[in-house]
Amino acid sequence: MTSWDIKPQGVQGQLKTVGGHAGDLEKALNALLADMSQAAQYAGTAVPGSAAKFVGPLAPGQARNAMGPVAAALGEYLKGREKELKSMTERIEACMRGAATATNEYLEGDLDQAKAAQDAARSVNLQYLREHSGEKK
Repeated sequence: MTSWDIKPQGVQGQLKTVGGHAGDLEKALNALLADMSQAAQYAGTAVPGSAAKFVGPLAPGQARNAMGPVAAALGEYLKGREKELKSMTERIEACMRGAATATNEYLEGDLDQAKAAQDAARSVNLQYLREHSGEKK
């Protein structure tokens, strides 16, 4: 790194844009999960009548429905995608926190900390970024 030339207003504008898209993605993922849950619930079972076995814990107030092959397949699909979905959300968070933290450090004149924030974003080190942006988790 030889020099930095950050325009804070530009960073702020990009963070606002990315934040809007991240919110849209969150809504889409929540809708996907809700739709898949409904599909699983209404798909029924391959077992007639009371011969169906009930699977899994129930949240209070939920009906006790048997899990058929469609529900099982949808569950396996989501389970298989869990790692990718988590990685996607963590990368978005790291990019946004890293850009904001690096810009703030740059404005305070601490280029070493700005570079550390940039490196943490690149390596998706959320613990570092959360601690240095004021949130501990």
